[in-house]
Amino acid sequence: MTVDDANAGGESEPSPFPVPEPSAYPTPHHEVDHTAEPSDDPLAIRLEQLILGADRRYTPFQAARTAGVSMELASRFWRAMGFADIGQAKALTEADVLALRRLAGLVEAGLLSEPMAVQVARSTGQTTARLAEWQIDSFLEGLTEPPEPGMTRTEVTYPLVELLLPELEEFLIYVWRRQLAAATGRVVQAADDEEMVDRRLAVGFADLVGFTRLTRRLEEEELGELVEAFETTCADLVAAHGGRLIKTLGDEVLYCADDPGTAAEIALRLIETLGHDETMPALRVGIAFGTVTTRMGDVFGTTVNLASRLTSIAPKDAVLVDGALAKELSRTGDAPVSETEAAEEAARAEKEGRKPATYRFALQPMWQRPVRGLGVVEPWLLTRRPT
Repeated sequence: MTVDDANAGGESEPSPFPVPEPSAYPTPHHEVDHTAEPSDDPLAIRLEQLILGADRRYTPFQAARTAGVSMELASRFWRAMGFADIGQAKALTEADVLALRRLAGLVEAGLLSEPMAVQVARSTGQTTARLAEWQIDSFLEGLTEPPEPGMTRTEVTYPLVELLLPELEEFLIYVWRRQLAAATGRVVQAADDEEMVDRRLAVGFADLVGFTRLTRRLEEEELGELVEAFETTCADLVAAHGGRLIKTLGDEVLYCADDPGTAAEIALRLIETLGHDETMPALRVGIAFGTVTTRMGDVFGTTVNLASRLTSIAPKDAVLVDGALAKELSRTGDAPVSETEAAEEAARAEKEGRKPATYRFALQPMWQRPVRGLGVVEPWLLTRRPT
């Protein structure tokens, strides 16, 4: 039986995106319609058809029925992917039906729980939403002159997307597979199942000093260029030296690494690289080492909070690390336990006619100080040891 047959039988369509019971929330002073009407702009519709490869055919209710899922679950998936409620508008396509059917199929087969399927929808939606916004902004900003006289930037969009779409789709799948392979490799190398979620990682924050003042002084375009240069430099350095960029927050970057020495090297590289850029403000970095909970590509826990606090108290163009990371660097031979011990070792080596131990980093204990929410901590100043 088709969806239209079912509707013809007198079955009333439930609300496509259910509203919580009135008792669930305080009564608002006025009713607000949060649904979003799909665009009826001809060019927007043409672009949508080009990108999705299908015409609008279904209301949300019809799409859910055709996919064989409940309206409640379809609504959860739709919102998790980051899309606004669209009421009873006929705005969905065969691709939307197929996506609902695939997610629901994974749940029915027992491969994913329903909450996990919603997480998959949410993580994919959040990641690709930012990617799509960045890409279309970048492509359109690069169009300084239309290919034909009289064409507007909006009119240029269609042929541009038509040319780029197949190539970008292939590249996106390639990068995703590469990232999935790398992430899977890290997980299977975990010592036990518990470490797959709660792992010991070095977490670093890099923060531009005085960014708030800059926002008042710079023009929007200048500020955007500065943020893009900062994020690009950080992303490249983190990746090149074996770390993983977790997220960027304009004036702040969060990264992590399995190895404390890798995290320390990245931090010093960031300070050294950005310190030579006269257009950049000063930078400060904080790193902590310990158990971290990973969820949807993000990291959480006391270790992350400590890294953030260390960043906030770090001097300009300097790196502060916690005691756990300092201890790991000493244990692995990346830094001496103390400068006194290093000097004594060098003297013994010279006396015995052998080469002294070499270290990449130097650690200097700083004054203990209370850190909000974490008690008293003893930060260590991390520097590069002279060769």
